[in-house]
Amino acid sequence: MGRYIVILFFMASNIYGQKLLPPVNGVYHSAFPDMGPTEDVVSIKNVQEFEILTGKDIMWAYFSDNWFDGINFPYGEADAIRKAGSIPFIRMMPRSDWTEGRQDPVYSLQNIIDGKFDTELRQYAQDAKKFSTPLLIEFGTEMNGDWFPWSGTYNEGPIVFRDAYRHIIDIFNQEGANNVTWFFHVNDYPAPSREGNSLKAYYPGDDYIDWIGVSIYGAQEPGEQYVQFSDVLDDVIAELSDLSPNKPLAILEFGAVDEPGTNNQSEWVRNALNYITSDKYPRIKAISYWHSKWSNDNGSVSDMRLDASSETLQIYTDIVSSDFFITKPSFSK
Repeated sequence: MGRYIVILFFMASNIYGQKLLPPVNGVYHSAFPDMGPTEDVVSIKNVQEFEILTGKDIMWAYFSDNWFDGINFPYGEADAIRKAGSIPFIRMMPRSDWTEGRQDPVYSLQNIIDGKFDTELRQYAQDAKKFSTPLLIEFGTEMNGDWFPWSGTYNEGPIVFRDAYRHIIDIFNQEGANNVTWFFHVNDYPAPSREGNSLKAYYPGDDYIDWIGVSIYGAQEPGEQYVQFSDVLDDVIAELSDLSPNKPLAILEFGAVDEPGTNNQSEWVRNALNYITSDKYPRIKAISYWHSKWSNDNGSVSDMRLDASSETLQIYTDIVSSDFFITKPSFSK
């Protein structure tokens, strides 16, 4: 209850127009706390159970806003996270169903640019404003991959994504939804790997984006090769940094599946957290673990939850117990 009162203080203090600031020292500790296979089964319990499990509060709680049933501000989900004492982080996912590898037949990026959903998006922005307390939002997760329907591969190139994202933020600004901090979320590697699929081509620009983030995973299915977090970050950090000279960076998703009989997951998590705490890349100011379990099309099960392995959980809780991992947000004045 005490953390909920702190969140409501933002409303009472009339500071809801402020943007999330990076911490001066350390990184924000956040998570996707097992919101189910659809990534949107949000409850106070989800947040609280993760915090009890790890012995550490999370600054934001991350969930997907799928547009299967239309474009609507997810008030219930955001309010549950707020009541749990965290900041809601909405993954705005413009898709009408689960089909991947093609342009969405309804929510194409060009349709968004052409204003076909402006009425719904304006209502969404108005409802976000009425929410009053801070919100974090990203549009079109991992757009430089070739799996989601908003990929440049299926929408006549990255520029179309850039312009669609700008259009959405313009609407929010016009409606005065200044309690939103905007994130640009890329995958650690491009697919397809070609010059025309560069991050810079997708980036809406510093006038639109507040934070830049990336997904970095170890194995996502049993039997996949593990590439150490540190190696992946070393490969992608320069391109991330080149997008903007001063925007804070975040590891918006990271994790690895447990494989019983091995210590692959635990050692991958150890490598990730130790690399973050080494402060080699001081522009990284937030991390968010993907704590989830799901079934794959080949019949295998991917268990990325921290408690899938007692060793992984112990390593995680030991390292994030440090004051380096921050749970209370700061906002601009």
